[in-house]
Amino acid sequence: MNKLVILLSAATLAFTACNSTNTTDNKDKTAVESPKDTTKTPEKAVSGYKVGDEATDFSLKNVDGKQVSLADYKEAKGYIVVFTCNHCPYAKAYEQRIVDLDKKYASLGYPVIAISPNDPVLEPKDSYEEMQKLAKEKKYTFPYLIDEKQDVYPKYGATKTPHVFVLQKENGKNIVKYIGAIDDNYEHPKEVKKKYAELAVDALLAGKPIEENTTLAIGCSIKDKRAE
Repeated sequence: MNKLVILLSAATLAFTACNSTNTTDNKDKTAVESPKDTTKTPEKAVSGYKVGDEATDFSLKNVDGKQVSLADYKEAKGYIVVFTCNHCPYAKAYEQRIVDLDKKYASLGYPVIAISPNDPVLEPKDSYEEMQKLAKEKKYTFPYLIDEKQDVYPKYGATKTPHVFVLQKENGKNIVKYIGAIDDNYEHPKEVKKKYAELAVDALLAGKPIEENTTLAIGCSIKDKRAE
């Protein structure tokens, strides 16, 4: 009788332990498969310009060897500043769309100013020489500048390539009016539903408020030599 009680007790303990383990396993599995864990989380806040801030000018080397600054564009009403690069798949997907932005808006007073923020030591495909090749190959109609000291992109708060900042001239100052993505579909240009950068510039040209002045930039992280 005592042996039977001992056996039953042992079986009960084993079942309880097994059930507890299975429950824990199921909980762990649920946690891993939870949509919250697989959903893309927003980037951490970074310092840099916000909509409404004044953007200071810069002087960076263009692919033609000349220094370029915003002040060079005397007749501009504003600028479409795009932090982009050579190697990033997202940036490559937007190459033609960036060209199209300049073709559409440069003559209306909003030229594209493209800036490569990456350290070429960390990403050789983003070297100055490779930038020159790409600009020639893609027939860039706008300056493609290199942020050699990597001190311009942090001021803007750029975190991705591409990352867009639309500026408007106001009383001699360059005021940030839009920050974020070019549009809402980097993979399929024909399936784009919202052209954020275009909508922002169109609103400025029409003297109307920008409905979405901040969106999440989707792209590759910027390769900074100071980052560890």
